Amino acid sequence: MKVRPRLAALALAALATAAVGFAIAQTPAPQPATALSDALPVPPPPKITGTAWVLMDYATGQVLAGENIDARVEPASITKVMTSYVIAAEMKAGKIKPTDPVMMSEHAWREGGAGTEGSYSGFEVNQTAPLVEMEKGMVVQSGNDAAIALAEHVAGSEDAFASLMNAYAARIGMKASHFVNPHGLSEENHYTTARDLALLGRALVRDFPEAYSYNKIKEYTVGPITQRNRNLLLWRDPSVDGIKTGHHSGAGYCLMASGKRGDQRLISVVMGSTSESQRAVDSQALLNWGFRFYETHRLYEASKAIAKQKVWKGQAEEVQLGVAEPMLVSTPRGKYARLKPSMDVPKTLIAPIKQGQKIGTVKVSLDGKVIAQRPLIALNAVEEGGFFKRLWDEFWMWWEAP
Repeated sequence: MKVRPRLAALALAALATAAVGFAIAQTPAPQPATALSDALPVPPPPKITGTAWVLMDYATGQVLAGENIDARVEPASITKVMTSYVIAAEMKAGKIKPTDPVMMSEHAWREGGAGTEGSYSGFEVNQTAPLVEMEKGMVVQSGNDAAIALAEHVAGSEDAFASLMNAYAARIGMKASHFVNPHGLSEENHYTTARDLALLGRALVRDFPEAYSYNKIKEYTVGPITQRNRNLLLWRDPSVDGIKTGHHSGAGYCLMASGKRGDQRLISVVMGSTSESQRAVDSQALLNWGFRFYETHRLYEASKAIAKQKVWKGQAEEVQLGVAEPMLVSTPRGKYARLKPSMDVPKTLIAPIKQGQKIGTVKVSLDGKVIAQRPLIALNAVEEGGFFKRLWDEFWMWWEAP
């Protein structure tokens, strides 16, 4: 016994009263949508011809299916998606403008122009064009010359631009990629993975929708030359609005595609395919499979309380907990009601607590596997209580200690 009998009785009475307002974080439970009863398992994804491929849900970043997703591959002209991202980011930072005159230098023309084996835009050598027009020539026509000219304008040289590419790639979370040029022609130490490319496509859609919109342009004219976008899915599937093709002997035929049906967007990446037609067929099959068998759910809204936790020594008795950004999850269709949320929070919280302070983690599991987790934050600040409040809580913390 820690206290004398009379004090113990008083303490127990007070504890019974205090327990009414005591609230260890309550486990949130998403409201189930209409679900299929005993839904059948998701069938395997379509067989894909290629060295590596992945299908990713845009909203959550979850990988729905894939093979060799972390294997090193050559990105070929899909590299230009990274180039577009850098240009958009530097424009947002105020360093360049869409109206900037971009020079098609002799170097850009010789290394990536009509005299080479790669794709070219058709802009005249030693002439300028507005940056936004040069970028469309790079995106739609896959112009290597335009990519070089843009890199020189943004950073002074291809090498300096490649440094920017790698810096932004790291910020996006592309952990297994390294770029040495803005166009994607084969070079040593120029590599990526299917997973990283899906993350890149997701980042471009999310961060720079205007720049992303150039990818759905079906054809583009420079001077007397009109060239078609090589992404065949733009003609076959109205839900597809990007993203980029790639091809050279070392990389094979590649395609990063994205489509949106209703509120759901998916991103597919097929690397090392055998032909222009095959990469399109496989990408279409992946998107169709994903849209048919998976759905995206919004579990918790940002900055809305999903739990509360007792706070000791504070002016308030509890703190509300929530997530900083909406929490979404992708599930096989018909399995939404089987999601199991749980929370990992400290048993004891002591004031002061700052608004936005990380308190714990909310996790969502499906069939015993964690499929999503986010930090829990304090939605309100709790200031430190007065002297007697702190003293009183100190006593109760001591009393309840094991």
